[in-house]
Amino acid sequence: MIPAAFDYRRPRSLDEALAALAESDGSAKVIAGGMSILPLMKLRLASPDSLIDIGRLDDLKGVRRMDDGRLAVGALTTYAELLESPARHYGLLRDALPQIGDLQVRNRGTVGGAIAHADPASDLPACLLALDVELVARSVRGERTIPIAGFFEGAFTTGLREDELLTEIRLPGGRDDAGSAYVSLQNPASGYAIVGVAAVVFGAAGGGIAGAAVALTGVADAAYRATAVEAALAGSDGSPAALAAAAEHAADGQTVNGDIHADRDYRSRMAVVYTRRAIETALARLSA
Repeated sequence: MIPAAFDYRRPRSLDEALAALAESDGSAKVIAGGMSILPLMKLRLASPDSLIDIGRLDDLKGVRRMDDGRLAVGALTTYAELLESPARHYGLLRDALPQIGDLQVRNRGTVGGAIAHADPASDLPACLLALDVELVARSVRGERTIPIAGFFEGAFTTGLREDELLTEIRLPGGRDDAGSAYVSLQNPASGYAIVGVAAVVFGAAGGGIAGAAVALTGVADAAYRATAVEAALAGSDGSPAALAAAAEHAADGQTVNGDIHADRDYRSRMAVVYTRRAIETALARLSA
């Protein structure tokens, strides 16, 4: 289909982009790689008055090491670029990034776009939740940092304000006492996650698990941290029985989605199965 008519703006600077967002009063959409918004516009599921193309804002591209050891990822960094950066140190990103879309999507789609779009079946939000990253947003009013916990509010809904632009994602410094993994049950046609699980496991000095961060996508209307799983893992011996028992809490407190790809019961069960697999893989990498 053909999109509805819209104005097109291509700012040359971040300040110009922020001014355009402020002037739009919420009627504009930002486009970067275009892998998400353009298909929606062609289907008339989205009909913004204008598109603000930020693709030429080179200041929002690339990955750099911060003074405190964290990695700062520009919002316009593509999936392929992130995989070739120091962020590949994280096992869960090495697992997830090659699964996203096809070659074109990975070379055009951006990290910031995936976060701001907040597709409930997207792989990356679960990974970033498990890593507990910090987001940076800018507007004409200034800059603010946003903890990713609670950022994903629902399907295609985030804590980003209408006049804000996501500019940077800050990943924590790597830890020697941590192992991580991402596993997913993919829709064979689209590649989207029916269930996706990201896990980071922290080892205890005397063996076992000191703590964990576990996040799921595809299960509910937004990616979420499985806090009941994390609580069950903390202080456990890391035995198969302990991991299996913890994984049973994968969908606790969630309204599980049911659709043509997987009904609620099946998706709930797969959340348990894939949570166990993610934890097992992360723990194995920790021990390696």
